[in-house]
Amino acid sequence: MEIPAYPVSRPLLMADKPVLDRICADLQPRVSELTFAGLYLFRAAHDYRVTQVGDSTVLLGKGYDEAPYFLPPLGGDVNRALTVLFSDKLLLYGADEKFAKMHLSGGSIIISEDRDSFDYLYLREELATLPGNRFHKKKNRINYFTTRHHYEVAIYSDHFCKGCLALLDTWSQFATDETDKSLHLEVEATYEALNLAGELGLEGVVILVDGSIAAFALGERLNLETSVCHFEKAGIFMEGLSQLVNREFASRLFTDCPFLNREQDLGEPGLRNAKLSYHPVELVKKYRATSSS
Repeated sequence: MEIPAYPVSRPLLMADKPVLDRICADLQPRVSELTFAGLYLFRAAHDYRVTQVGDSTVLLGKGYDEAPYFLPPLGGDVNRALTVLFSDKLLLYGADEKFAKMHLSGGSIIISEDRDSFDYLYLREELATLPGNRFHKKKNRINYFTTRHHYEVAIYSDHFCKGCLALLDTWSQFATDETDKSLHLEVEATYEALNLAGELGLEGVVILVDGSIAAFALGERLNLETSVCHFEKAGIFMEGLSQLVNREFASRLFTDCPFLNREQDLGEPGLRNAKLSYHPVELVKKYRATSSS
C-alpha cells in the first residue's frame, strides 16, 4: 500500500534537524523514536516523509511489513490533524499513554497496545552500579571479562569511527540473518550513526581491548530526565563485554538524567529476556490506533 500523497510531502532531511529539535524539546517525548537522530537514521528503513496537516508537522512512514502509518502529530491542532489522517485510513503508531488519553479517547477510534514496541525504561544509576543481588549475574559476567582482558574505556569521537565500523562489519557477518529485514536496516542505521554522530548530537562510549575496538554504544538525550541508547554492539566472543559496555554508557554519559531508555525488543524472545533481566522500572507503552468509521 502506498503512503497517501499530501499536498506537500517530502523526505526527511538533515536540514530539518533545527526545527524538529525545537519541536521535540517542547514535546519532551517519552518514546524512543521521537528524536531527530532516531527518525533520520531510520528514514530509509521506514520511508519517512514530512508533511503539514493543518498547522501540525506529521511524519509519514512504513513498517517493516510495508504497511503505512503516521507518527503522533507534532504541535499545532493535533485533533484536527488526526481527523484528516484517520479519514485517509492511516494507522497511527507510537502514541504514548499521555497522547492516547488526550487525543484517542473518542468512540470512533480503535486503540490497541503494541507490546513488541514498548520501550524499556531503567534507573540510570542502577545500570551504572548494578547494586544488590538482582544484578549479581551481570556483575559476575563483567568480572569474568575484566579479569581476563586488558581493556580501556573512552568517550566516542571521530577518532574511533574507523575501528567501530570494522567491529560492526565483523559483528554483522555473524549476527545478520539475510531474511531479517529489520536487522539489516538496523545495521545500516548504525553505520550512518557512527559517521554522523557529531552532526546528529550523539554521544557514546567505546571499549578497547589490547588497543582495538571491542564494543561501543551510542545515544542521546530524549528529554530532560531521560537519555536513550540507540545503538550498542559488542564482540560476540567475549563473555561479559556487552554487560560492561552497557554499564559504562550508563555510568559515564548523561549523568544528570535519572532514567535511561533502552528502546524496544521488537518481539524477539532473546532480546526481551535480556532487557527484562536488567529490571526496568517501567515499560513505556506505545499504542496503535485507527478509525472505526
